[in-house]
Amino acid sequence: MSTGLVWFRRDLRSFDHAALHHALRSCGRVYCVFVFDTAILAALPRVDRRVEFIHASVAELARELEVLGGHLIVRHAEAATAIPALAEELGADTVFANGDYEPRAIARDEAVAQALAAKGRALRLFKDQVIFEKSEVLSLSRTPFSVFTPYKRAWLKKLEWDPSVLAPWRIEPFASRLAPGRSGLPSLEALGFERSGLRELGIQTGMSGGAGLLEAFLPHLADYGVARDFPARRGTSGLSVHLRFGTVSIRHLVRTAAELSARGQSGAGGEVWLSELVWREFYQMILFHHPHAAGASFRPAYDRIEWESGPEADETFAAWCEGRTGYPLVDAAMLQLNRTGFMHNRLRMVTASFLVKDLGISWQRGEAYFALRLNDFDLAANNGGWQWAASSGCDAQPWFRIFNPVTQSQKFDGAGEFIRAWLPQLRGLQDKEIHAPWLLPQELLAQRGVVLGRDYPLPIVQHEEARRRTLERYAVVKAA
Repeated sequence: MSTGLVWFRRDLRSFDHAALHHALRSCGRVYCVFVFDTAILAALPRVDRRVEFIHASVAELARELEVLGGHLIVRHAEAATAIPALAEELGADTVFANGDYEPRAIARDEAVAQALAAKGRALRLFKDQVIFEKSEVLSLSRTPFSVFTPYKRAWLKKLEWDPSVLAPWRIEPFASRLAPGRSGLPSLEALGFERSGLRELGIQTGMSGGAGLLEAFLPHLADYGVARDFPARRGTSGLSVHLRFGTVSIRHLVRTAAELSARGQSGAGGEVWLSELVWREFYQMILFHHPHAAGASFRPAYDRIEWESGPEADETFAAWCEGRTGYPLVDAAMLQLNRTGFMHNRLRMVTASFLVKDLGISWQRGEAYFALRLNDFDLAANNGGWQWAASSGCDAQPWFRIFNPVTQSQKFDGAGEFIRAWLPQLRGLQDKEIHAPWLLPQELLAQRGVVLGRDYPLPIVQHEEARRRTLERYAVVKAA
């Protein structure tokens, strides 16, 4: 009987796992491996919440594989060389893995496939992190979509035609083929990282964490369409980091949303949540077909924009990063990101728009900062979101649409609850005052216990003046 090796990557679960299912179905003995890839880890800071999340999730995966009768081999090396070497060591004929659609991952997988083929072995990739991949959803002209709404319609229609794509990949009936053994997991410190305080932040890791979040969210799904826009409320599922690392199954999430909707139990909120899951796949599809967008504008004409640069721009960028712009909603959002690794989606739009269209700083700098800080960092979603805000992406907001950070604050944090949670120095301000404290008389601010420039910064830019400069800056793409 042939021997298979399942390579876990961004799919850290032991259930409904496409590659694991196919390996168990087709091989007499199956080994499992996860690689802490030094090609990725080398660029990260020593304290990185994502590495700790992965480490905890891998530990749970190893335990669950042992319950099934197998074990997890763990390597700390460069995956491109470690996987072919391990396959040779184990005598594995085939390496099974789930597909990844980012440019670097595609290049890595091609290198692994070539190394395996040189020894008469094969790499087989399966669809797992999305419902529809690559070119499975195309326009009537058989070309990739670049606008979300028609993509979503085609996506939903395809799901209606073939609901079998939501069927879970079964593991248990074939678990006896897992190679027995003991898992070995290096400590976080042995990997070169320090504890980041996940437990103190209440971040739930692994398969059990994802399942718990979903269970807690579903009773509130009907309210999602409205609640998701207010950062002071727990209106979202909190599952984005679990989707990123595959500790939940996208098939299970979509199937759950569809079933609740069919029974009339999710209301409009269920439809909106499903739409957000489709957005995730839309951005994955865009990046796969347009890999140039990973570093440049999706619309090349937008690369002609001249962004602010030099020491002054560096200082304003630092102020944005550190949450000291003088705009409370922007600053509160950035402080939450820095301290927890989480940022509400509404606030991602607000802070991105502020950096690009109020401060005139390149979206690429903001994208890179989010990539460093977000627990749920996903290249496709992060890139798509930033290019949406900068108007340079597919189906992006018009270049002349510029979020007003004060009106966004008034609309989505009207009582100032979110702002007060992250900017305690402003707690003494009344609800209507907290969104733009610089507009208040100094005497009134003093009564409230706030001195601008001491307790809280003055605005680093005036929005109306910034808006005028942005319209001038974007004039080069009027015809785009």
